[in-house]
Amino acid sequence: MESALFIVATPIGNLADISQRALDVLAEVELVAAEDTRHSRQLLQHYAISTPMVAYHEHSDERTPGQILSLLEQGGAVALVSDAGTPLISDPGFRLVRQVQEAGFKVVPVPGACAAIAALSASGLATNEFLFAGFLPAKGSQRETRLRELASYRGTLVFYEAPHRVADTLADMVNVLGAAREAVLAREVTKAFETIRRGSLAELEAFVAADANQRRGEIVLLVAGAEKVVSELDTPTATLLQQLAEEMPPKRAAAIVAEFSGLRKKQLYDYLLAQKGS
Repeated sequence: MESALFIVATPIGNLADISQRALDVLAEVELVAAEDTRHSRQLLQHYAISTPMVAYHEHSDERTPGQILSLLEQGGAVALVSDAGTPLISDPGFRLVRQVQEAGFKVVPVPGACAAIAALSASGLATNEFLFAGFLPAKGSQRETRLRELASYRGTLVFYEAPHRVADTLADMVNVLGAAREAVLAREVTKAFETIRRGSLAELEAFVAADANQRRGEIVLLVAGAEKVVSELDTPTATLLQQLAEEMPPKRAAAIVAEFSGLRKKQLYDYLLAQKGS
């Protein structure tokens, strides 16, 4: 085996979701650097792989990278794995990758499962453009600020979320992004109790609140992109909309014009807000 750091994707739940190439690499390298050696040892034991392991995680000091670089200098090979899925996705492995590259050694990806991509593929939301935003901040105020920063993004938003925070996060999403925004809860993907539920943010908030099981396990939240805001309207429609808005609440004016114009009520309402702010 060539001397290199191999970035090896492992299953996110179902142990059968691992490639033969990944198994060959894990068996042939001199060392496996794992986020949690106890967790990864279960996978290696399942496939009767006895390669030595070392812990590498966000709290690791420089001794572990030093050990890895020393082994590479001697012509050895090392595999990097995370607890589940593709390493470096919401974990600190990129620092090790940079150190290895800067030392002049090769880094080789061994692709496989990724919870974000698996959830996106089965979500029913648009996949031509998406943004993986990782974990939202734990504190409510910071979480809302981050959601406001992402609110106008036109592609699908993909988040990881901790089970004990998912209810609060959905509530914040309803507040910031709107109750009607389409979204998907993907929970325990590839595992026995897999859930993939699509609906409005309000519907998902109610679904999670009513079923404690939906607040357990590994969770991916996906949110449909923002709709295009109408920046220009033909003169008659714009005039009618603005005149009605002078006599009644903007939402009511938007609803009336939407009924007769075929335009979406939310787009017309957003147009009024934009005109008011300009």
